Amino acid sequence: MEEFFSMSTGLVFPLKASPGRGCGPMWLPCTPRDRIWWIGYAMLHTSPRILCEAAEKSEACEKKDLVFRHPVPSVPTFRPSMSVPDWLVAIQNYMKALQYNHTGTQFFEIKKSRPLCGLMETAREMIRESLPIKCLEAVILGIYLTNGLTSLERFPISFKTQFSGHCFHHVVLGVYCNGRYGSLGMSRRQDLMDKPLTHRTLGELVAEFESSYKRYQHTLKKVKIGLYVPHDPHVFQPIEWKHLVLNAARLGAQEMRKELEKHGRDMRMKILKSSSAQSPIKERSRGKSLSPRRRQSSPQRRFTHRRDKSPASVERKPPELSTLNDGYQIRI
Repeated sequence: MEEFFSMSTGLVFPLKASPGRGCGPMWLPCTPRDRIWWIGYAMLHTSPRILCEAAEKSEACEKKDLVFRHPVPSVPTFRPSMSVPDWLVAIQNYMKALQYNHTGTQFFEIKKSRPLCGLMETAREMIRESLPIKCLEAVILGIYLTNGLTSLERFPISFKTQFSGHCFHHVVLGVYCNGRYGSLGMSRRQDLMDKPLTHRTLGELVAEFESSYKRYQHTLKKVKIGLYVPHDPHVFQPIEWKHLVLNAARLGAQEMRKELEKHGRDMRMKILKSSSAQSPIKERSRGKSLSPRRRQSSPQRRFTHRRDKSPASVERKPPELSTLNDGYQIRI
């Protein structure tokens, strides 16, 4: 029993694959729901003989009571005595306890265009299932666990890098509090996820990630900075993921730092607004005063007004219908 498969939703048992396959250890969950999913996934990579052996050993372990439940990490609880950096460390430790998902299959579907209230429901599902997560799932989970901390601002930071001719994408949750920047997230590399809340500017935080990428011979291509995420988990507003897009290949280090610092100042001053947040205003603008089509029709009104005052138009009107003897006008 050297190896075992970690599944929080059911029972597990150790099983080793044949050494000739070269695919490493093979595990199979013991609950029916998980077993159906994993057998279908493993059939793509494992021979039927090994799967049959796995099913037989699973039943044998259940009969002999050799199975056990995987421990579920406890969700951190915020206390008033905790400082913001301590709370961020507790959240990051919880994510690390969930572990990074190395299976190549994402357990939770994350659609960036989905409203924030729907993404928070996915975050609650992550906590219930306690399965390994990836970087995008860690961003949603970090937003959910920091919703009540109004002194902390959260915004997404996305990276596009290139290594050996291939492009790679990564995203973390940037945080800002009391004039300092940091981040939360998950990655295969320890220095590409969480950063302490010690960076003075947004440019320093991004430069720290860029230096971390250089250690792995990755070249930074693009950086996308989103806007602050609302603390209300019930809003029907999607997250603004890429309000600022910087091409690191075209911009120099100095120019890129200037753009990041300007974006950070604008966010702190709350003068940047999400395009999705303005959608209700666009719907209300269909009224009389705010509609663009109504404004475009105003020259037609002036043209009609000038046409009515022209002598030709007055002559075309029948004199018996234009006015009455008592001075009243008939509007046709």
